[in-house]
Amino acid sequence: MSLRQTPVALALSLAFPFAAPLALMPSAHAQGQSVTGTSATAAVTASASSASATPTPTPAQLGELTVSATRTERAAASVPNTVTVIPRRELDRRDARDLKDLLADEVDLAVKAVTPRFTAAGASTGRAGNEGINIRGLEGNRVLMMVDGIRVPQSFAFGAFASGRADFVDLDSLSSAEVLRGPTSTSYGSDGLAGALMLRTLSPEDLLKDGKTFAGYGRIGLRTVDDSKDASAAVAFSSGDWSSLVQASVRRGHETETRGDNGAANANRTKANPTDIDTHSVMAKVGYRLNAQHRLMGTAEYRERKTDTNVLSAVTAPPASGSLASTAVLGLDAHDKMDRTRLSLEHRYEDLNASWIQQVTTQVYVQDSETRQVAYEDRNTAADRTRIGHYKEHLIGLSTQAQTQLSNQRLSYGLDVSRNRIEGLRDGTVPPAGETFPNKPFPDTDYDLAGAYLQDEIEVGNLSLIPALRYERYKLSPKASGYSSAVTSLSDSAVTPRLGAVWRVSANLQPYVQWAQGFRAPTPDQVNNGFANPAQGYRSEGNPNLKAEHANSWEIGLRGKWTDGLRWQLSAYDNRYRDFISQEVVSGAGTPANPLVFQYVNLSQARIKGVEARAVWDITSGLSVKAAVAKARGHSIENGVETPLDSIQPLRATLGVSYEVGDWSLQGSWLHSNGKKASDISTATYFAPGKYDVIDVGGGYRINKTLRLSAAVTNLFDKKYWRWSDVSGIAANSNVLDGYTAPGRALQVSLRADF
Repeated sequence: MSLRQTPVALALSLAFPFAAPLALMPSAHAQGQSVTGTSATAAVTASASSASATPTPTPAQLGELTVSATRTERAAASVPNTVTVIPRRELDRRDARDLKDLLADEVDLAVKAVTPRFTAAGASTGRAGNEGINIRGLEGNRVLMMVDGIRVPQSFAFGAFASGRADFVDLDSLSSAEVLRGPTSTSYGSDGLAGALMLRTLSPEDLLKDGKTFAGYGRIGLRTVDDSKDASAAVAFSSGDWSSLVQASVRRGHETETRGDNGAANANRTKANPTDIDTHSVMAKVGYRLNAQHRLMGTAEYRERKTDTNVLSAVTAPPASGSLASTAVLGLDAHDKMDRTRLSLEHRYEDLNASWIQQVTTQVYVQDSETRQVAYEDRNTAADRTRIGHYKEHLIGLSTQAQTQLSNQRLSYGLDVSRNRIEGLRDGTVPPAGETFPNKPFPDTDYDLAGAYLQDEIEVGNLSLIPALRYERYKLSPKASGYSSAVTSLSDSAVTPRLGAVWRVSANLQPYVQWAQGFRAPTPDQVNNGFANPAQGYRSEGNPNLKAEHANSWEIGLRGKWTDGLRWQLSAYDNRYRDFISQEVVSGAGTPANPLVFQYVNLSQARIKGVEARAVWDITSGLSVKAAVAKARGHSIENGVETPLDSIQPLRATLGVSYEVGDWSLQGSWLHSNGKKASDISTATYFAPGKYDVIDVGGGYRINKTLRLSAAVTNLFDKKYWRWSDVSGIAANSNVLDGYTAPGRALQVSLRADF
């Protein structure tokens, strides 16, 4: 079943199949509307909260509910690891344009988004957009990302082609976001070596509250950081046993500004390249209550993002003397598009009076995603070139989970099965010497995952024990058709245990500890990877002997409170990895006769360890102070040689204040980051940015029961700085370093109406 031609009309027809108004049906995801468990950062932007005219109370930040840490509803203060939960009202208040903005103040998280400075056939710098989330020093496909229990498409890069992950997500469609630290393979299978980002979308009951049968919201906003305008809206209906929701959003903007001031139309440029970005999303849900125990929920979702870039930084700078070379670039235009479509059907059974199985949730789904990137390069006298790249995923799957409540324990167990058809294609004109177009960077591959898990939550007095175990089998089945190199199938299995404990010493002190193992199966392009450029003296080869990466993780911590309003958490972790996968030069001298050979191999070991502290102080009604600090170090080991991991972020700390009184709300935050030490960078020639401090402020005013106006100023003092997550790998002697700076002072404003 392919969704490539599924129109937006499908989503609308799914939501409105009946002439009469539709009825409220509690969703299987309703239990996810909880407040963050350990988040200690202050939002600097403000949007609408509830439609009530009374002030929204400051949410408690520790000890609330999470549904992702154990795949069961549980107080965040009662899970043996660090969890951040951002509920819908906090998503609204932060008014973030993307995941990078949403998680900017989380001290142990980062989202990489490099200023686009790519070329037609060589560098892919910045073309992936928001590439993905970094959790405690690991990033990319080593972090699990899921929307409603369905995996977000993987990131992929090859040559000038680069497809990220984070831009597949529409924040306006979300009801909550949870970030899990530590390996998550026991609960969710492959991936998630460092943790997971679990996202849940809105359901009808998120809007239909207080007995309403019709409700919704509309919001418009603008931002100067990328000269963008956006709008989103949602409506929900209910009648009898039926419920329905439609949500849509659109954003049109331009390039994100840097602090660079060189506007030259060539490689010396440090201002951002002119870019037009058009994003729109639509989601529809319809639910039906079969009876008191059984409920169904169907979902259709479509998201599309188009990016058109005039890549002035790729134009050859005029030489100091002489004329331009024949291959000098005179112009480069790029037109990129990414989209994701999914259909899912969820059945939920719940009978709390049943003797054995009280709850079963089953979901079947199909998801199509595609990234298409086209570049047109005008060259001096040499033939002009085009490059066309495709990356596609077609995912189908089933997930089922059951719960059994016994006298002093709760069992949860389930199955997860999925098949992902992954395809890539390279095309264009004037291919490199020795190549022909079209060709495939890796063979079309079926990537199968099948796993079963069992978890027991045992309560013994003041002690909670949470053992869990999962068996997972993975298989990569490549197709030789259309692929010029040899193909190798790969299959294996993994057993991943987890054991956690929380000891409630008193109401004011709760130590916890968790030991967990995790694994990540190799991706199709790592196992089968064939490319050669004899003229330049290099080639890449697949590795049929590649093994899955494995993690062995410990986290210990203390949670507590000194007064009813002051809560805190201290934590330390030590994550060890074996068979760490990295692309390395395995042989060759870099000449046509003896080319360099690049290959993905298993490194012998990697290790990341760190410490974190968080605190929340509700000083008085409406006044809250939050603070956090995180420090980590990490390295890989190969042949006894230790090399720093560049994905480790420097020490970061944040302090935030929020105040709500009457119809007014004010927020402010200070973010500090240490500089990156040269000794913590893998290559001495890489740029090491210095420390920085950034202050953001924001506020909101409720005009009446329906309308709320919000505004924020980011980087209030127009600080010039570089984020390590965005510049790692940039040469220190680059003459365009200012082109990679973070945005300067920017304003954002939004107006929201709830009805």
